[in-house]
Amino acid sequence: MEPVAGRLNGFLVGFKSNDYLFLSVLAVAIGVLGGYGAVLFRLAIAFFQWLFYQRWADFVTFAASVPWYYKLFFPAVGGAVVGPLIHMLAREAKGAGVAEVMEAVAIRGGHIRYRVTVVKILSSAVTLGCGGSAGREGPIIQIGSAIGSSVGQVLRVSQDRMRTLVGCGAAAGIAATFNTPIAGVIFPLEVILGEFGVSTFSPLVLSSVTATVISRHYFGEAPAFIVPSYQMVSLWEFLFYAGLGLLLGLTALLFMIVFYRTGDLFDRIPLPQYLKPIIGGLCMGVFIIVLPHTFGSGYGSIDLALADELGMWLLLALVLAKMLATSITLGSGMSGGVIGPSLYLGAMAGGFFGSVVHALFPSVSAGSGAYALVGMGGLMAAATHAPISAILVIFELTSGYKVILPLMVVCILSTLVATHLQKGNIFTLRLIRRGIHLRRGRDTAIMRNILVQDVMVPEVRTVPENTFLSDLIQAFQGWNVSYLGVVDANQKLCGIISFRDIRQVLQEPQMGHLIVAKDVATSPVVTVQPNENIEAALRKMGLAGVSQLPVVAQNDEGRVLGVIHDRDIMAAYNRAALAMEEKRA
Repeated sequence: MEPVAGRLNGFLVGFKSNDYLFLSVLAVAIGVLGGYGAVLFRLAIAFFQWLFYQRWADFVTFAASVPWYYKLFFPAVGGAVVGPLIHMLAREAKGAGVAEVMEAVAIRGGHIRYRVTVVKILSSAVTLGCGGSAGREGPIIQIGSAIGSSVGQVLRVSQDRMRTLVGCGAAAGIAATFNTPIAGVIFPLEVILGEFGVSTFSPLVLSSVTATVISRHYFGEAPAFIVPSYQMVSLWEFLFYAGLGLLLGLTALLFMIVFYRTGDLFDRIPLPQYLKPIIGGLCMGVFIIVLPHTFGSGYGSIDLALADELGMWLLLALVLAKMLATSITLGSGMSGGVIGPSLYLGAMAGGFFGSVVHALFPSVSAGSGAYALVGMGGLMAAATHAPISAILVIFELTSGYKVILPLMVVCILSTLVATHLQKGNIFTLRLIRRGIHLRRGRDTAIMRNILVQDVMVPEVRTVPENTFLSDLIQAFQGWNVSYLGVVDANQKLCGIISFRDIRQVLQEPQMGHLIVAKDVATSPVVTVQPNENIEAALRKMGLAGVSQLPVVAQNDEGRVLGVIHDRDIMAAYNRAALAMEEKRA
């Protein structure tokens, strides 16, 4: 038995040491688990909807037969279940969940608690089943990511592998919910991991394909939405689609503002957190009574918009209603995603825009359904700052090339508007508000964690602003430096001199007692403060075209504390990167 055990142990050690084979097998396993997690989640949503309303179908089809008091109180009952469930078992299951996955990948090495999978399935299924306005995509991403993290924790993999496994779980979730394997690969790379490494790409492909196969086995090969065939009517439509892109960028910005301000409003309510979802549920019930199209994920209403079966003013009303309903549902503390509502808002806003355009220019424009379809991708791109993923989601849903050109125009323009007006996307804003700033890639993550004060040289070489040129030359020669700081009578930095600045006047010795430091100094001076990170310092150096920057006091602006060199920045980065690699090994 001992030789057999030794050979088995040797096989396992060799298997784990082969990165490509090891990650490929785990990626397939996570694809299977993530695919079945998505299937279980969708069945759980249907079960809780049946439990509340005794119907499986889309709510809009039977809303008229449901008593008003059911519509009002059942969402509150769901909130009464979800609030304590999340509060006591896994508070990271509150809301959409994608931001928590991003935080786990960037800060905690991909570690997500085991219980998150179960709590997220139950809380989100109850939220959507009772009528809460949210999406199922965000929860499936968090569920899949938690599965990937759990597998990595059980096998005690390194942090790099853990990040990849979390990405595999997210890929499986996206692919299974939309039936879009390509978008399933790109979304985690573009949004969660923030990098497109070849070593990461292959495992994500395996997970995405595996989850898609499982999803299609249970739900068929039909896409998530019923998409009619569309085509461009004329080249003039590109102008209309460009206008739609700008409109969707502003709509996405409004959605983010309303979403987070509503959450702030609920945070100020003087009640325990686990009771607030009841209030959110009651508010949601009012929306369902007035506009049943806001119920749940709203996929059925999206199909109606794509089929051009909703009126112009109803489309506009649903944009505003869904925006508020989703903000109230998730802001109160219930569980669900924001990708689905983003698609919903894009469909309704695009449909409204298309209705107006078609009414004004019927001979050169398609019906509102075409604009609703493109609008789905445009608003998703603007809200998530992920245009590639949005383009691929809609492209795979339609399986047609004719929509790709207007789709690209709308997604890129809407993203440009949103990124110009808003620093973070709908996921990262949640982290930014908590003081967590994520950057894409490992290099910037390392550099953002090293401060200027940890790298700067405290020795400062400065001269008074009235120093004569002849004395400046002696200072350069005596100190053997490339730059000198120029300070005023209060010892505040007012300029900087390089040896190049005085080279032109060296040929005229008679000027040595006529020119002073202030005359040849460069001003204003590009500086950094000690509490800034070295990424910001290196960026300022690049823009200014210099290899060092003076460090000035934060509270006493202008007083020179030291200098930071680019060579010291790179040395500090190399030390931190090496320490990280040793920790991960």
